[in-house]
Amino acid sequence: MNSTRSDSTAADPPLRQLYPSIEPFRTGVLDVGEGHQVYWELCGNPGGKPAVFLHGGPGSGCRADHRRLFDPDRYCVLLFDQRGCGRSTPHACIEANTTWHLVSDIEKLRAQLGVQEWLVFGGSWGSTLALAYAQAHPERVCALVVRGIFTARREELLWYYQEGASWMFPDEWEHFVAPIPPQERHDLMAAYHRRLTGTDEKARIEAAVAWSRWEGRTITLLPDASVDATHSDPHYALAFSRIENHYFVNNGFLADQQLLRGADKLHGIPGVIVQGRYDMATPAKTAWELHKAWPEAEFHLVNDAGHAFSEPGILDRLIRSTDRFAS
Repeated sequence: MNSTRSDSTAADPPLRQLYPSIEPFRTGVLDVGEGHQVYWELCGNPGGKPAVFLHGGPGSGCRADHRRLFDPDRYCVLLFDQRGCGRSTPHACIEANTTWHLVSDIEKLRAQLGVQEWLVFGGSWGSTLALAYAQAHPERVCALVVRGIFTARREELLWYYQEGASWMFPDEWEHFVAPIPPQERHDLMAAYHRRLTGTDEKARIEAAVAWSRWEGRTITLLPDASVDATHSDPHYALAFSRIENHYFVNNGFLADQQLLRGADKLHGIPGVIVQGRYDMATPAKTAWELHKAWPEAEFHLVNDAGHAFSEPGILDRLIRSTDRFAS
């Protein structure tokens, strides 16, 4: 299906909401090697359609609301905390932690569960990982839902962490650059990397919270106190910031343009792309380029939304997409 839509929620039916809260029916920890233990959980109907949820960051971990993106009567959903974050251990570890380690972890989890193919769902960094996984293992993907498209290209990273989004959030940008001396601000990702991996614990926590708060305060169309509170928590911020920065100074461990150039590998996979028009973290240009490279996927540009999956118009499209592929 080749579909492009610029969504206007005012003319649409009532917006879909998250499914009711649900607890996992099974949890575990998988030893993926190299010192990493990955937490995972299964939710929904044990006999339902298999799906895997890939969280953002990298380094954010899964939350209870992520379980609610899928009809619990029709899906059996695997959620897991990627290496070094959430309930996975060791906390905030960046050793043996790359995109390709995570792709391998997804395959190990799939094999452990005996799943032949599944729906792959990812937003923000999760969209990066979903695209990387689907291009590496297209035979394992029966459908692909991606949101807030990010492909870890240098220009995308510079937009958010050097100059671009700073023009839209000059007040928050001042807080972001505050831990970095002026003489180091020509390469903020590198300057943050030195502090996040350094031995000065006070400087490490200060940098972690500043990096994390920058994202927490810019991913929603309107300020969201709960998102800010999560990103301001030092324990959360340390894993989030160290892992995210580690990936980004390494360009996501991807070759330039790799995920867009490899979009031909998605041929034959049904898909949906959901993007907020006013997304400051992952601007719509990348989603549009993915749409052009993968025209089979439905494309929804939500006019009144930023980056977060909780934006009402984005959430509506995501729920409709998982419902569609449950059949």
